[in-house]
Amino acid sequence: MSEEYIPKSAMSIHAHPDDQEFSIGGTLAKWAKAGCEIISVVITSGDSGSNDPTKGGEYKQELARLREEEQLEANKVLGVKETVFLRYPDGELEPTIQLRRDLTRLIRKYKPDVALIGNPEAWFYGNEYVNHPDHRAAAQAACEAVFPSAGTRLIFTDLLAAGYEPHNVRKLYVHGTEKPDTWVDISETIETKVAALQKHASQVPMDEVDKWMRDWAKEDAKDKDFAYAESYRVMKFSEEEAEQ
Repeated sequence: MSEEYIPKSAMSIHAHPDDQEFSIGGTLAKWAKAGCEIISVVITSGDSGSNDPTKGGEYKQELARLREEEQLEANKVLGVKETVFLRYPDGELEPTIQLRRDLTRLIRKYKPDVALIGNPEAWFYGNEYVNHPDHRAAAQAACEAVFPSAGTRLIFTDLLAAGYEPHNVRKLYVHGTEKPDTWVDISETIETKVAALQKHASQVPMDEVDKWMRDWAKEDAKDKDFAYAESYRVMKFSEEEAEQ
């Protein structure tokens, strides 16, 4: 598959506000700039994302509002056309049938050519980071929504009765995999990725994320002909007749 493939439409599905900016922000910015219509699905609103000892449980609602606002601002930077918040509880996410149904409904509604998700099998990154269980749950439910649920007519017949006809996603981009097969050159959008991530001011150290993102993207581009990249394993369910 060409590294310069640009889908006509794409859906990003992640657990928390800021997940997509950390992982695929450069790709989304590149695709949006080229005319791709992008829908960003955020399963939780990040309402558990604080360890401030002065804050109690009553802060969760305020934090959710703040983080949704941050995500909307980040999506403006990336060029995302529409954002959907499902508002599942942060930190308690499981790959339930209900979550898969919700994601299936969105895929059938928006009919993206491509879906971008995390790696449902990823537990450990290096020896310093255990992958958040919400990330794995979101990725598993999203993967199962893409296939088989979105395209199978008699799965979730309540959706069919509501007018949501089956839709087959053409390609599934999985980030965070140890064996990628596709690299997207984000050299021209690395600054946009950083700027979008910096919109999540409640969560990230503003003066450090530029170095983090450039270091990660440089590592992803190692042995490639470009400076910065985001890497994926891509599942190809249907080839485009004419890929760019």
